[in-house]
Amino acid sequence: MDVKTLNRLLAEGQVDREDMWPRIVEMESKAAQFRFEFGLDELPLEPGLILIRGPRQYGKSTWLDMQLRWSIQDHGKASAFYLNGDELASAEDLAQEMIALSHAYHPHAKIKRLFIDEITAVPAWEKIVKRLIDQGLFRDVLIITTGSKATDLRRGSERLPGRKGKLKQSEYIFLPISYREFKHVTGKELGEKTWIAYLLAGGSPIACNDIFQFERLPEYFIQLMRDWILGEIVASGRSRLALTQLLHVIMRYGGKSVGYAKLAREGGLANNTVASGYIEQLSDLLTVLPSWPWDHNTKTLSLRKPCKFHFVNLAAVSALHPAGLRHIHEYEALSPDLQGIFLEWLVAQELWRRAILANVENPEALGFWASKEHEIDFVTPDHHLIEVKRGRAGPLDFSWFSKIFPKSKLMVICDTPFQTQNITGMTIEDFLLTAPTTLKYSDE
Repeated sequence: MDVKTLNRLLAEGQVDREDMWPRIVEMESKAAQFRFEFGLDELPLEPGLILIRGPRQYGKSTWLDMQLRWSIQDHGKASAFYLNGDELASAEDLAQEMIALSHAYHPHAKIKRLFIDEITAVPAWEKIVKRLIDQGLFRDVLIITTGSKATDLRRGSERLPGRKGKLKQSEYIFLPISYREFKHVTGKELGEKTWIAYLLAGGSPIACNDIFQFERLPEYFIQLMRDWILGEIVASGRSRLALTQLLHVIMRYGGKSVGYAKLAREGGLANNTVASGYIEQLSDLLTVLPSWPWDHNTKTLSLRKPCKFHFVNLAAVSALHPAGLRHIHEYEALSPDLQGIFLEWLVAQELWRRAILANVENPEALGFWASKEHEIDFVTPDHHLIEVKRGRAGPLDFSWFSKIFPKSKLMVICDTPFQTQNITGMTIEDFLLTAPTTLKYSDE
């Protein structure tokens, strides 16, 4: 259904026609449905501006449709309208459509909302939103926007000071579904391999449903994910070939520190500045994050030293990795070293997801600690220490820890749970099932 017809029906208070909500109908037809969780459980009643950014194929548009339908049901006809940035050719088109809708709200509507999906597809969208808010056209309207171009949404938000109303929080990252939710829905059927299925699907509802129902990742999803990432990079003027080579270098060095100069050299790029530009854009696409060495004495990250590069979008790994994983048994057939790399990325995604839910000031500030003899894979933004071991591990493997970190505690993710005064060993599934608030095991 086209946008004008949809808005006409919303003005009439109609929400029961299935052709209004194809994404919701498709979601409800799936064998499994999952709850979204990214910190915005209910829309606020006051006016303002909400910006939600996140990867493609993670359910943002479906969530937006659900909120739009509920808004009309709860607050009456002509209380909410919809625009789709993918269908707007220019910023002036956005302006014209917003101005037209600003006059279409019911005069007695106490709550008014405007939902704009994929607003970052419109160049210079933030200038239009700023202008119309300053003109007073939306002073009593809550504007909810989503976007997959994380750079545009983040930087656009920075250009809108004072235009977000008095909301408690106005910026959100749309997150993968939690492992707890995935296991709740699928665990009975998938059993002890549930966490592997989650790893391959990356927490995307589409991929999670298909690997549960059909025991494989769908090829159309893989292609959509690949096209989104490569398309965003190419649209910015960068090279598709250079990005592909760079990603292969990152995957080859997974779990190991590598400098930008080496990344550029082995990826065939001109210099480390060019490599840094690619990594910055991958970070803005919420796909790859650098993890920097952590100085134990100063409690700071050393940004000039070689770093690790972690994927925090595991669906992107499934789409782009040369291993071409689609089935659980294909992951199980990988070498132990490669399994260990995937496991480390799964932990990185979960730590990043939890930091965002906890409203950590800088959720991207993941680090690692290393000396000449030892290494700890993760130091979280709150200075929690986590080591990831594929296979068995025990207290004797970490007899050095209390000597170097006498006041700290260490979590070890491994196949053999154990407990000492300073070290807790737990399986990857137990780690994924722990509530974010329980991740408090550093005394520093």
